Amino acid sequence: MNCNLDDIIKNSKKILLLSHMNPDGDTLGSMCAMYHMILNRFKIKSDMNIVSNLPFNYKFLPKIELAERYYDKSLVYDLVITLDVASIERVLDSKILFDKAKVTVNIDHHKTNPCFGNFQIIEPNASSCGEVLYNYFKKNNWDIDKNSAVCLYTAIMTDTGNFRFENTSAKTLRAAADLVDLGANPNILYKNCYESKTKNLVMFQNYCVNKAEFIDDNKIAYTTVYKKDLEKFSAGDDYTDGIAETLRAIESTEVAFVAKEVDTKLTKISMRSKSIDVAQICSIYGGGGHTFAAGCTIKASVNEAVNKIIKEIPL
Repeated sequence: MNCNLDDIIKNSKKILLLSHMNPDGDTLGSMCAMYHMILNRFKIKSDMNIVSNLPFNYKFLPKIELAERYYDKSLVYDLVITLDVASIERVLDSKILFDKAKVTVNIDHHKTNPCFGNFQIIEPNASSCGEVLYNYFKKNNWDIDKNSAVCLYTAIMTDTGNFRFENTSAKTLRAAADLVDLGANPNILYKNCYESKTKNLVMFQNYCVNKAEFIDDNKIAYTTVYKKDLEKFSAGDDYTDGIAETLRAIESTEVAFVAKEVDTKLTKISMRSKSIDVAQICSIYGGGGHTFAAGCTIKASVNEAVNKIIKEIPL
């Protein structure tokens, strides 16, 4: 069901903004942008919930320091808005707050989104949740301030791989250009997102790439990440971000994925491809995402999960 955010927010006093687990630049940028837009337009301070650790390179986002990881689960919000959440399970325990809210709004761009919540603003053809928000704000004459522009540009830039992924359209670039006019600095934001890596992160990712496996004439590339690997490098959950993209960049590779151990019988899969619909593959295991970038969680050991995924790749 489509919604009019003006009417919904005007009738809400207590608002919660939700990002997804293992947060990226799109969910965090979109959440912070919505915080600023609601504050500026309605003079309401929203709560912001990050359900996993905040990646180091996004700590520059305006007001991100106000976001909390844990909230009192007994709270009842007038309104809960999810940003870039492809399925409600991706907010983990915060689903309790979503379920108890008087009104819920689902803002997203994933084609696999099942349209949960009372109201939805979903654009599967948009590059990012940030672009969905930008389109909504412009269409409904919401004034985008500098802080919101910074957050929206970050969301769009990171989900398009700095405007080089296949989800980058002419509309995406026009939106980015407008956000630059509104105060977003491409040079500074690029450095914050892509050139602010810790030594441990770089060494960990090099380690994972170096132990990658290649099969089917190098058309499939994958690497495995175990808890002991994370502990060895004091790595956070976000340290695996970008590894699948690095493997996909190899000329001969058609599909790349990372299999990360959650526990002995649970494995998180992050997939990237050049031409194969990996969202369809991940949907087999309850996951989803974009055509060429998707993920899922498989109830199996790492080795078992790897074998299951490989069998589903149509090469």
